[in-house]
Amino acid sequence: MAKDFSSMEDSNRSSNPTIHEISDPARRIVVRGGLSAAVSGLLAPLVAGCVGPQAALPGMTAVSGPQIGFKGIAASVADTIVVPEGYIATAMCKWGEPVGVPGNMPAFRDDASNSAADQTVQIGMHHDGMTYFPIDGSRRGVLAINHEYTDDGLLHTDGIKTWTAEKVAKSIAGHGVSIVEVAQQSDGGWDMVRPSPLARRITTATPMQITGPAAGHALMRTSDDPTGTRVLGTLNNCAAGPTPWGTFLTSEENFIFYFNGPDKPDAHQTRWGLRKGGRGYRWHEHEPRFDANRQPNESNRFGWIVEIDPTDPTMTPVKHTAMGRGAHECATTTLTRDGRVVAYMGEDARFEYITKFVSRDRMQPGGYAANRSLLDHGTLYVARFNADGTGSWVELTAGKNGLTPQAGFADQGELLVKSRQASDLAGGTKMDRPEWIAVDPKSGEVYCTLTNNSDRGRAGFPAADAANPRARNTMGHIIRWKESGDFDATAFTWNHFVLAGDPSNERPEAQGTIRGDLFASPDGLWFDDRGTLWIQTDMAASAMNKGDYARVGNNAMLAADVVTGEVRRFLVGPVNCEITGITSTPDLRTLFINIQHPGETPSERSDPAAVTRFSKWPDGGRPRSATVVIRKRDGGLIGT
Repeated sequence: MAKDFSSMEDSNRSSNPTIHEISDPARRIVVRGGLSAAVSGLLAPLVAGCVGPQAALPGMTAVSGPQIGFKGIAASVADTIVVPEGYIATAMCKWGEPVGVPGNMPAFRDDASNSAADQTVQIGMHHDGMTYFPIDGSRRGVLAINHEYTDDGLLHTDGIKTWTAEKVAKSIAGHGVSIVEVAQQSDGGWDMVRPSPLARRITTATPMQITGPAAGHALMRTSDDPTGTRVLGTLNNCAAGPTPWGTFLTSEENFIFYFNGPDKPDAHQTRWGLRKGGRGYRWHEHEPRFDANRQPNESNRFGWIVEIDPTDPTMTPVKHTAMGRGAHECATTTLTRDGRVVAYMGEDARFEYITKFVSRDRMQPGGYAANRSLLDHGTLYVARFNADGTGSWVELTAGKNGLTPQAGFADQGELLVKSRQASDLAGGTKMDRPEWIAVDPKSGEVYCTLTNNSDRGRAGFPAADAANPRARNTMGHIIRWKESGDFDATAFTWNHFVLAGDPSNERPEAQGTIRGDLFASPDGLWFDDRGTLWIQTDMAASAMNKGDYARVGNNAMLAADVVTGEVRRFLVGPVNCEITGITSTPDLRTLFINIQHPGETPSERSDPAAVTRFSKWPDGGRPRSATVVIRKRDGGLIGT
């Protein structure tokens, strides 16, 4: 989620060194003013990977053949979906539509008069990460759709003019995950299957289980749950992805915004950004668990990776604490050669970290039933990017790397609740808001979007460094690395795939190194099975189409050939939306993406008297987040 720069969480005041402070000066990249870098002979091939054809990393397998076959489209500021010639895009799964729970399918009311009870069985608000799970191959399946947050100006008939327990309940119901069954129709289009025995809403009031080393820990216990093993709901669900055994992993991103903090938060609360009043959600006025003065440990029970079985409506969602806590953007999984699962995670906040989890045990055949404990045992690491193009994964285990009781980590449970502090002490590299992570199915390289960080290089904040090479980084970049061996390796090599920007910009730091169609604030990231990299953008409504973004247009989705470095614009969304959430059918002939918050105001909260001021997408009335189905008119592969 790339929102207004001034509103983003930035609570990392750790004193762990930057790359420049720990690197060999003879190998250092000098990054004063962004792209004017003095580069040693050793680093030249890595930096050359940002301009012209992309430099291969050691161990990367070259992939031959063109990856992009469509004609790129122009930037747009229209309040519509634009796709290339020969493609068709249609909206479904719109906010407020009934998910299809049998016997309980209230219709959406455009005046926002649906009740909180209605919203518990309707599709949630502000769609984000999403995965398609096949039932009948590429013709019928289940979509699991994240809902990141709510705009109370849109959600209620009179916005927040008055504030009631009913409104809090409706907002809580608008968060979480929607599980919907979808099927291809006789004309080739897609629609929801309603009613469906698989249809389900998971909200911030759904009972969930807590597992792993932090389950039952004193820091996880509340008066409502003295065992520290049960929690109500998941919150601020952002990127997501499938596991190799067929379940859905959803992340809990800016959960701290929902909690009211004390007048004087302690060091732990301060490190996690807890503050008095939260960020304006006001849930604590009617839900005591969101008031840290009454329930000081409740916020510790959020920020985890949550596992859901989309084909079993009776399954209790599970929060896996072994994977670490953070403002998680994603958890992208892959397997080692011997069958252990590796999950890469980014934490979308300024100067936070990239982590990975390696399971102790191997995946077994048999779906969730055979692998329900796989994510509860393993090792967590934080990434350190060195200035010479190498990197290492630093283990976050109690008793190692200075993570001792004397340093504030009495046991692994406490360390995991305090994953940020552990990463601070272990010396992880402070990144420019790491968001989605994708693994190239051809080369095994791992890519991560660093969406932006306008604080980089400001007085009192970390300077630009090798991995985050631009001061006042408004445009963002994509970094990639190759593990030194299998995915469980503790060393890697890295370079930048691209620095986003517009070459017409006056500031060198905002010009970028794109070969092809320009873009800014990369966020969503996904590889299809052909090896094409899909990039989705999320410029904030308050910054769009002005300043560094003057010529970028609305948020878009682009396709990239990672070997040649070519980038082409494939889709542009309606006014002030975010493009996010991407998945496909196994045959790659249907692509699903999400349009989040069309018509968002610069303040990110709509005026209930003028909700259509910026956008009327998709139906000409109240703007609604929705899933977009994309197909080629000739039935061919997407992207060709």
